[in-house]
Amino acid sequence: NLPNYLTLGRIVLIPVVLMLLAEIDPLIESQSNFWYGLLAALIFIIAGVSDLVDGYYARKYKINSAFGKYFDPLADKLMVLTVMIMLMDLDRLAPWVVILFLMREVSITALRGVASAEGLTMAADQWGKKKTLLQNIALPGLMLNRDTFLGFFDPRVFGEVILYAALIVAVASGLHYLYRFSLLVLRKT
Repeated sequence: NLPNYLTLGRIVLIPVVLMLLAEIDPLIESQSNFWYGLLAALIFIIAGVSDLVDGYYARKYKINSAFGKYFDPLADKLMVLTVMIMLMDLDRLAPWVVILFLMREVSITALRGVASAEGLTMAADQWGKKKTLLQNIALPGLMLNRDTFLGFFDPRVFGEVILYAALIVAVASGLHYLYRFSLLVLRKT
């Protein structure tokens, strides 16, 4: 089905984005860095849009599959976290920011796993969706050269500000998941 193909497409795009980012020399602002960053950002945006399309299509036509249930969120997490790690390597993102996002994702995945083992369901909430949206807006800016827009606008500063907002939402949503998990467990016992 179409949503599963779009999810697979996002997974295939991950190494493409990573290879482009790996070509960037963090010590200089060059024409080749500009193009590698721009292509990586555009492919990342295409992947983000495909996530919206597959979600819309799956809801509209009531298409559910075990593959989509597990691989759609996995594709998103893999894309975002691997890009963050590459941006950290390029000195465009502080390690502590990446670590906090990674801790949040691992914790939520663990809570969902425990809930599932107990026969409980913890669906994604609006906080998590807002976090993902903010990440998808922020990360392309961090992939670009500072001078991409002729000095009128620094996409990296924009990306940093939006990513810090995403981090606040990520921590808040993580705490909200923990709260929801606690309520589910208390109701079950």
